Amino acid sequence: HVQLVESGGGSVQAGGSLNLSCAVSGRIDLTYCMGWFRQSPGKERGGVATLDRDGSTTYDDSVKGRFTISKDSAKNTMYLQMNDLKPEDTAIYYCAARTWDDRCAPMTESRFNYWGQGTQVTVS
Repeated sequence: HVQLVESGGGSVQAGGSLNLSCAVSGRIDLTYCMGWFRQSPGKERGGVATLDRDGSTTYDDSVKGRFTISKDSAKNTMYLQMNDLKPEDTAIYYCAARTWDDRCAPMTESRFNYWGQGTQVTVS
């Protein structure tokens, strides 16, 4: 049974930082592509960042230079460091993983089959 649990969300002022965590348990290979998505009110869930098997990363243009995706395999945890937060970053953030080996691209929901419950990030 695979489970992803996000934490680290909260409320911050514009310009602030948050570090989201995604703890992964169960039979899943964390070397496979993993990612972060977000959903703002009234919008569809969209990709934020992905981390490929070879360590390469991809970011949505709106977060490039501000967000950093990483993982600690020893802790079975993936992270999203978010700096210089803006009000438009307000959303529910979800971590995602999958059980097959392939390139991350494209950064779409259909590329993942396991999801966390989400953590709220509010920037004012």
